[in-house]
Amino acid sequence: MTDEFPLEPGLLYLNHAGVAPWPRRAVAAVTAFAAENGRTGAEGYPRWLAAERRLRERLARLIGTTPAAVALAKNTSEALSIIAQGVPWQAGDNVVGIAQEFPSNRIVWESLADRGVTWRPLDLATATHPEDDLLALCDQRTRLVAVSSVQYARGLRLDLEELGARCRERGIWLCVDAIQSLGAVPFDVRRCGAQFVVADGHKWLLGPEGVALLYVDPALRDELVLTQFGWHMVAARGDYERRDWVPAADATRFECGSPNLLGIHGLEASLGLLEEVGIAEVAARIEERATRLIAQVDRLGFELLSPRAAERRAGIVTFRVPGVPSADLYRDLMAQRLICAHRGGGIRLSPHFHTPLAMLDRAMDLIAATAARPLAGHA
Repeated sequence: MTDEFPLEPGLLYLNHAGVAPWPRRAVAAVTAFAAENGRTGAEGYPRWLAAERRLRERLARLIGTTPAAVALAKNTSEALSIIAQGVPWQAGDNVVGIAQEFPSNRIVWESLADRGVTWRPLDLATATHPEDDLLALCDQRTRLVAVSSVQYARGLRLDLEELGARCRERGIWLCVDAIQSLGAVPFDVRRCGAQFVVADGHKWLLGPEGVALLYVDPALRDELVLTQFGWHMVAARGDYERRDWVPAADATRFECGSPNLLGIHGLEASLGLLEEVGIAEVAARIEERATRLIAQVDRLGFELLSPRAAERRAGIVTFRVPGVPSADLYRDLMAQRLICAHRGGGIRLSPHFHTPLAMLDRAMDLIAATAARPLAGHA
C-alpha cells in the first residue's frame, strides 16, 4: 500500500496523530469532485449524496453501529460542543475528565461553568490506574465522564470497556473523543458502551480536515437539546415551503446545514482503503512500528514518555532526549523534513500502517545525530 502514499523523497512523515497525508485515492476523489463541479456545477448532486451515504455506512461499520446513528460534523470541537451544550444539565452537576486532554475536550466542559456545571480533571501525573482514578472523582452529581480513547500528547490508551461498564453501573454517561484511535485500533461502541463518540477524519482516518464523526446513542437522541438549527436537520428535508417542521428522527438532526461534500468525497475514499486493508491488520502494523520505535528509543538511551505496555498505547510514541531541549530539537528536526510534533514534553512520533520500517530507522538516526550537535536555539 506504500504506492497509495507517494511522499516526496527525503520527507520523513511521522505525524499521523497531527494531520495525515492523504492516500492517492483520496486525492483522486477530491480532484475529480472539484473538476466535475467546475465543468457541470451541481448537475451530479444525486451522485454526491451517494458518496455521503457511503461515508455514513463506512463510519457506522468502523465503530459498530448503524448509519442512522452517524452524524457528520465539521470537526471534533463542534461535535463535542453539540454534546456539551445539548446535555440537559442542572446546576451542581459535574463532568469528570483528564487534565492532559487536548483543549477541544477540556474547553467545552469548562465553558459550562456559568450554568453551574463543574469540570473535574484527573492529573495523569498522579494516576496509578486511570480508570479507577477517574471513577474516584465521580460522585452522585457526576453526569458524564469525558475522555479521549488515546491521549494526544503521550499516547496513553484507556480501557474503554472497563470504564464504560463501570460508568453504566453508576448511571454515568461516557463521552469518548476517539480521534487518536479510530483508524489505528479496533473500536466497538457497543462493547465500550459509550453514549457519545466523536472523531475528526484528518488523523488516523487519513482524510481531509472539515469532516468529523458524531455518534449519539439513539436512546438519548431526544434527550440532547438541539442548539443548531437549519434546513438540513428537519424531518421533511427538501420540502422548503413547509412551516410545521420537526427535527429528523435520525442523527442528521445534529446537522444544521449543507454538508462538506468535497471533504466527504475525500474521507469516503480514505476509509475505503482502511477497509480494504482491514482494521485488525492496520492495528497490527501500527503496533509493529510503535514497538520498533520504542526499541530504538531504548537503544539510543532516550527517555520513553509513552506507555510501554502494548495494551496501553496505540500509534503514538513520545520520548525525551536527556539534556536536550525538546522544543529546540523539534525545530531542527522539522527543518530537516522529519515531520513530527512537540507534545507532552518530548518528541512525538506517530507512524501509520503504511509507514516504511526503513523510514523509522532513518528518523531515529537523524534524531540521534541532530541531538548530538548544537541545536539552532542553543548554538
